[in-house]
Amino acid sequence: MKEAATEFLAHHRIAVTGVSHAPKGHGANMVYQRLRERGYDVVAINPNADRVEGDVCYPDLRSVPGGVEAVVIGTRPSTAEETMHECVDLGIKQVWMHRGPGAGSVSDAATTYGREHGVTVIPGGCPCMFGPTADGGHKAMRWMFSLTGNVPRKV
Repeated sequence: MKEAATEFLAHHRIAVTGVSHAPKGHGANMVYQRLRERGYDVVAINPNADRVEGDVCYPDLRSVPGGVEAVVIGTRPSTAEETMHECVDLGIKQVWMHRGPGAGSVSDAATTYGREHGVTVIPGGCPCMFGPTADGGHKAMRWMFSLTGNVPRKV
């Protein structure tokens, strides 16, 4: 898991799906903000917003000028499979499905589809639990959620 997280976070241009124009309580917004704060070229994806967090927001991954290297899925699990198909179509090889407590954005069908098409899929946890984006609180959550299975031990 640590190796997969390190490889994911080595990419500089990362899209976050599900970033909301009403950010309170949205995990996708927190991930978006943290990546931006840590110097990543982060791109917001939400088909229902033109701007989020003060930045331009795109309706889908296909609409992003210049594309992205990796994607954090921060939407409902029912949307994750469609996003994974888009990632495969665009040749994006790194996808992280966000998950803290509860189901998060993890979809077994999306995980299977991505892996069958050569995508490295991290089905759970949060990029903010690892490497240069981590803080003490997220490191503690990583330990706790590793015990519950919400952070995978292997990818």
